[in-house]
This record gives sequence, structure tokens and C-alpha cells, in this order.
Amino acid sequence: MAGNGQVLCREEDRTSMGVPVSQMWTVASYVIAQKLRGRKQYPVVLMLEPLFRCNLACAGCGKIQYPAHVLKTDLTPEQCFAAVDECGAPLVSIPGGEPLMHPQIAEIVEGLVARKKYVYLCTNGLLLKEKIDQFKPSKYFSFVVHMDGQREHHDFAVCREGTYDKAVEGIREALQRGFRLTTNTTLFDGADPKSVREFFDEMMDLGVEGMMLSPGYTYDKAPDQDHFLSKKKTRRLFRQILSNRREKWRFNMSPLFLEYLMGRREYKCTPWGMPTYNIFGWQKPCYLLQDGYADTFDELLRDTKWERYGTESGNPKCANCMVHSGYEASAVNDTFGSLRGFAATVRATLFDKYNDPDVDDDTPMTPTRSSGPLVQIGAAPDA
Repeated sequence: MAGNGQVLCREEDRTSMGVPVSQMWTVASYVIAQKLRGRKQYPVVLMLEPLFRCNLACAGCGKIQYPAHVLKTDLTPEQCFAAVDECGAPLVSIPGGEPLMHPQIAEIVEGLVARKKYVYLCTNGLLLKEKIDQFKPSKYFSFVVHMDGQREHHDFAVCREGTYDKAVEGIREALQRGFRLTTNTTLFDGADPKSVREFFDEMMDLGVEGMMLSPGYTYDKAPDQDHFLSKKKTRRLFRQILSNRREKWRFNMSPLFLEYLMGRREYKCTPWGMPTYNIFGWQKPCYLLQDGYADTFDELLRDTKWERYGTESGNPKCANCMVHSGYEASAVNDTFGSLRGFAATVRATLFDKYNDPDVDDDTPMTPTRSSGPLVQIGAAPDA
């Protein structure tokens, strides 16, 4: 079976962090090279949005509220390749919208893998089993399935029953065929730490490579404006979730970024570390905010007023943001920016249990997002 060799490769080429050694080396050598060149602003991950349309309308999402003619517009493979070449980042994340609804998504992925970029294709998993024949397993390619918790919570968060079970079907199929696969979870106010920890167990038992986490961002356009986290609540929640970690958990993220979420360290936002390119161009200043667009990546770096963004800027739109698109690149920069940062990363990797007697992982909080009936927020357009 062709997938068996891929699974073997993936198991042997993996660290306890849930990231292949070859990928870690690629990122490390890239970041060190940027520093040796004296570059203070450089991309680590390109957020490549080839479309905005989706087959879900999640209450906490502010990315798909566009008129029909915009939702029907796609980036071409050539536009995607040009953006990737122009940016030069070693990692490419493909969010949306739902990328699997793009008619040429397999061609886009194949072209990026040919460039030896590490590609993360984000999906809600509903089309994964149907579309998987279009893709080939590779160490350069990973599916990222968005899972917002255990079955009831996930279905509530995405406003449609049955999505958890269908996504799990897709996950099992992808893993059986030897694909790399991680999960991505967005947490909101009222999340139950015990339930999230049990969800981690469920995902690791499925055999996923690792897990990604982020607090929800307060999108102005999101239908639900009542459950976004403040910075204080974010740190409290992530401390409860990530302390006293279980042996089998693996996170496909910077360990220092996870410490940042727990309130163990402070970082300034570096939005240029994860720039966004979509049908409008290079988005200013970041993946989450839309304050205009640049025609080229150099123009984005040169003309964006970076001092106006980040929690330290006083910008109210950034006040409670602790999202990975602004701060994980800061953590990566810390790792390779000094011996102290590198030592902290090694320590966080080797001693990752974070035993905390003040945190009782068996005491649930009262969930607030699942307190009402399941409601479908509008009908998302079909492909």
C-alpha cells in the first residue's frame, strides 16, 4: 500500500512537537539567514487565500461576508505561485473560505509542493473525503482540519449539526492514506477547559500529527459578537487548558507561543511575519484586519504604518488580540534571535508538562456557547 511508506516516513521524521524535523530545519535555517542579512521584517508563513466562499457560515467567522460577485472570484494558480515566489516564506497556509471548493486547488498545492514549500491546506473537513483523490501524500503537504472541540461544541460553533462526525470521517480517510494532518481549534469565551482537554485526547487517539490552537479574534463582521475573549480571559483559559499536560498531546506550534497564550511571556505583534495575499492583493496590515491593500509584497512592507498595530499601539482593534497570525512569528523570532530564546524553546520542548497545582483540570467551567439551541447562521453559497 503506497500510504504505508508515507506513514512510516511521517512517524520517523517527527519531533515531540508534532512537526517533522526537516520542516523545523527549513524554518530555522531560513530565519537565521534573514537575521544574518540584517532583515528586521521578514515573512515566516504566507497566508494565501485563494477564495472567500465557504460551505459553512460560522457564528465567529468574519472572513466570508462579501457580495456574491466577490465570493465567486478565485485566485488562479499562476497568481498563487507569483505571490509565493514574491514573498519567499518557507511555509504557506491556505485558508479561506473553504479551499477545497476551489476548482484548481489540487493544481495550486502541487505547484507549491514542487517549490518545496511546506503547505498547510485548511479545511472544515466536509469535502475532504470527496476531494482527497486529487492530492498526493508528501512531507511538504498537510491537511489542517478545523475542529472547535468535542462533537456538541463543534457543531454549535459552526452552526450545523453533523459536521463533527463528517470531519472525523475525512480525518480517518486522510490518515489511512498516509497524509500529514493536523487540527486547528479556535477557542471562545465560555469554553470548558475539561472538555477541550478531552477533545485533545480524542484527536490524538485518531492519530493526527499535532494540534494548533488560537483564541478567537473579534471580527467586526462576525454574526456572534458576544463570545470573544479578552486578554485576561485568554490567559486564564489557556493556562487551565495547557497546564498539567498529558503525555500524548502534540502541538504543531511554537512552544513559546503556547507559553505566551498561557501568560508566561510577553510579545509584540509582528504582523509582517504572516502576511496575507488574496483576490484583492496584499492585505494591510494582517490576516485579521483589512485597512487597504498593496500591489506588491515590498509595497506592503514599505508603506504599511506598522506602529499603528499591535496591543502596544493603543489601536482598539488590536486590544485583545493574541492570535497566532500576529504573535507566533514573534515567538519564532525569539527562538532564533538569541541564545536565551533558543534555550527557552529547548526547555519548553523537553519539559512541556507545565505542572501547576493551582489548576484543577477536572473542574469544568460553565460553557456559554452551547447554552442555546443550534442555529444555522444563513446559508453559505455552494461551489
